[in-house]
Amino acid sequence: MLSDIFHNSFSKKLLQILDRVEYRRVESSEDLEEVGRIRYRAYKMADILPLSGSKLIDDSDFDDHAYVFGVYFYERLISTVRIHHVTPEHRVSSTRDIYPAEIDQFLDAGMSLIDPVRFAADPEIIGEMPSLPYLTLRIASMAADYFDADRVLQLVSPQHASFYRRVFYADTIVPAKSNVGKYNIDLTLMATRTRDVRQNLYKRFPFFVSEPYERRMMFSRDTNLGPAPLTILPTARHAARGQMEPERRLG
Repeated sequence: MLSDIFHNSFSKKLLQILDRVEYRRVESSEDLEEVGRIRYRAYKMADILPLSGSKLIDDSDFDDHAYVFGVYFYERLISTVRIHHVTPEHRVSSTRDIYPAEIDQFLDAGMSLIDPVRFAADPEIIGEMPSLPYLTLRIASMAADYFDADRVLQLVSPQHASFYRRVFYADTIVPAKSNVGKYNIDLTLMATRTRDVRQNLYKRFPFFVSEPYERRMMFSRDTNLGPAPLTILPTARHAARGQMEPERRLG
């Protein structure tokens, strides 16, 4: 019961914060440079990668199955993540660069994957907003729904593994390894079985829920629908309310 009370209280707080959040799909070079600067500062502070210059941008930002997002709070960029939609036919994935055999095993079985990478939060406010990972990784849950993916990957440091196991029911695919690729930190590979956990995930954390039109604005590249919207407002509150209605009627 105490656990239920905590989750309900936490979800209400997150929904209140989401009311002040905007998502933006980063399409312009100006926005990408701002994202690159936040990535650089966050990765430099945590000593994740050897870095040079003043921003972190790579070729995968421009892949046609990659989606770069900024999370804005009161119109200030506070975090960012890049989402890869990885399929057996399109295997561009930052995580696959590190663990090719394990990722190819999923893909050779015909699975599609969501690979959220380049997660970075503004170092000036990360300590003041413990909700930032939830606000940002909500985008990965939307991607899993939009693309009907089989797995969401998590390439994370071992110290963060318990968070992904607890929140996203992630399975460990590869235990912690050091000296992986260009990274300065140990890494472990995890993955969430999206269809198996979706119902429990959204029941425990309703702020992850979204309406179809929000997901469409986030990920559609159908030119018939016009240009991508400049900002996208989260629909979690409305979607969560709709999810609760059938339960109330049954009760």
